[in-house]
Amino acid sequence: MRIVTDRARSRLAALAFVLCAGLGSAQAKTIYTGDTIGSVRVISQLDVSDLEPGKKHRFYFRGIQMGTGQHWYVPVMVAKGLNPGKRVLLGSGVHGDELSPVDVVQRTFAELDPARMSGAVLAVLDMGRPAKEFVQRKWPTPLQGGSLVDMNRVWPGSDSRDLAFRHAFLVWNNLFKNNVDAALDFHTAATGSDFTLFIFADRRNPEVQQLAELFPVQQIKDDPGLEGTLETAFVKAGIPAITVEVGGPRSFDPPKIDVCIEGARNVLAHYGITDGKVGRTAKDSHAFFGNDLEVIRSSTGGFAELLVKLGDKVKVGQKVALQRNSFGDVLQEFTSSVDGEVAILGTDALREPGARLMEILVQRTDGRCGDGGCPSPEEDY
Repeated sequence: MRIVTDRARSRLAALAFVLCAGLGSAQAKTIYTGDTIGSVRVISQLDVSDLEPGKKHRFYFRGIQMGTGQHWYVPVMVAKGLNPGKRVLLGSGVHGDELSPVDVVQRTFAELDPARMSGAVLAVLDMGRPAKEFVQRKWPTPLQGGSLVDMNRVWPGSDSRDLAFRHAFLVWNNLFKNNVDAALDFHTAATGSDFTLFIFADRRNPEVQQLAELFPVQQIKDDPGLEGTLETAFVKAGIPAITVEVGGPRSFDPPKIDVCIEGARNVLAHYGITDGKVGRTAKDSHAFFGNDLEVIRSSTGGFAELLVKLGDKVKVGQKVALQRNSFGDVLQEFTSSVDGEVAILGTDALREPGARLMEILVQRTDGRCGDGGCPSPEEDY
């Protein structure tokens, strides 16, 4: 009887060991595919809590599968502190022509010392990978003979729609979910336009307002959010997030990049992730706050001459642009219908009918924008 009991105990102990080992594997949520790209390991799912603290980690996240059966891969870096704390996302590359955001994220991450950090910083670059390969705004897909999808109108994605939606779904659920407590999403103006150093923020949320005002930017817009933007998806999920516009596309803008790094440092210090101190903020930069963007569009084709610069203050009735035809005749003069500051300029000289010439940030006080600000125009942001 004694022998049977010992055998039974041995079997139970072995079974318990197997079950515990299996449970440990089930709880380890970072999934490695077994592949490497240039010695960097590939993951299909991330759990920051699995990662060794006090170190920097880098991965390629395996995104959507293409028609050939191959995948798009997203570069990911994680700086995990020795102590628990907030986890902040530094995001860039939703649009392929946005390059200053890449520099902001890379340089901010390079400064981090995980041995002196609490919490974690998740740096994600080139989310819209095929668009980045062509340095173009939108994600090219083969659907219906070829189409372009705005990656900043598809979040949090869908597993039952086209490639861009499916890719966003994978990134949202397997990379961001349960790993992000606050998000800084860096963008620029679209090709053919230029932006001030500008932030979109749903300032009805006190923590979102605080994030925005930690950046010493030129302009901040009270914004209820556009459906499908990464910022809005985070805010709807209860995660404070802002969209930071780092000037114009396709090149680095060092002064604006430096200011954005200042702002990111402030955010990390504010949350106690780093031991730095909060530096200059929106108060120090005398940021202009507005709740609406007034768009001025051409009504005819022609060559546009802009009479104002980014950040200029304008008054009602002020002449801000004109258009000429091929003979040099002035076809139209444009005046501002609001008092405000120039936020966005169209930089292409030749403009077709309906093209955006500029947008002016304005603070409306007549009640039309409500508590959360007026929705932004359906433009490329």
